[in-house]
Amino acid sequence: QVQLVESGGGLVQAGDSLRLSCAASGRTFTTYVMGWFRQGPGKEREFVAAINWSGGRTRYADSVKGRFTISRDNAKNAVYLQMNSLKPEDTAVYYCAVKQSIVGVPTGSYDYWGQGTQVTVSS
Repeated sequence: QVQLVESGGGLVQAGDSLRLSCAASGRTFTTYVMGWFRQGPGKEREFVAAINWSGGRTRYADSVKGRFTISRDNAKNAVYLQMNSLKPEDTAVYYCAVKQSIVGVPTGSYDYWGQGTQVTVSS
């Protein structure tokens, strides 16, 4: 059974940085795209970033380009999201997700999801 566990969330001030981690277990994820989504208060869940199976291709939402960096470590079955220059509008529950795909970096229709980690950015 696939399990995704996020960590690293917290309360920070605008301009600060945070690094989210997601540990995946239950199978080998080398053919899976790994991604991050978020859901802010009163908002729908939205795509944040994703990385392909090899780590050679990434994709970002326009709202986080230049501030967030996604990376993965296949030896550890882990994906990370380095978030810099955080803004109050980045406040959300952040979810890790995986999708079996060796073509492209999709922004939707992911197969498995974690429980989420709260990120709160104060102004």
